[in-house]
Amino acid sequence: MRQAKVFYQDILAGILTETNDGDYVFQYQDSYVQAHPDDFITFSMPVSPFSYREKRLFPFFEGLIPEGWLLDIASKNWKLNRNDRMGLLLACCRNCIGAVSIEPITESHD
Repeated sequence: MRQAKVFYQDILAGILTETNDGDYVFQYQDSYVQAHPDDFITFSMPVSPFSYREKRLFPFFEGLIPEGWLLDIASKNWKLNRNDRMGLLLACCRNCIGAVSIEPITESHD
């Protein structure tokens, strides 16, 4: 399972999860739902207390991943398969152009 924090204008909006089954779940943070009910990250996923689920990476997040020659550089640099969309999102989308950024959640082994 891989996860990422999704920020909207530097505010933690929610968590994106790739499950062990390969499904994707996006859940807005409760605090974000309360404080920013109209500040959705994409029209297709309005702010909601309910989670969004898909079998493939949500189109909005897919659109954040680089394309063309930049994708080639990214996949070679981080040694990621071009089909590993979550891996590419986690590696490449920390400082995206626009209001949304992605920060990987790493497991701590205490």
